Amino acid sequence: MNTLDPELLRAFIVVADRLSFTRAAEQLNRTQAAVSLQVKRLEERLDAALFRRSTARVELTAAGRGF
Repeated sequence: MNTLDPELLRAFIVVADRLSFTRAAEQLNRTQAAVSLQVKRLEERLDAALFRRSTARVELTAAGRGF
């Protein structure tokens, strides 16, 4: 069984909690780009979009809420 990288899961949880990649990056002490890349890797691994992103907001998709 393949396991998911705990750092990818942590990035997802913090972004989902904060609904902001920037605020999540501050909490995780990483750059926004690094957090975005971690979430992208997780989405690729799961083959599902977890967030709906726009310049004004971030929200969970149905897949993100179910994850």
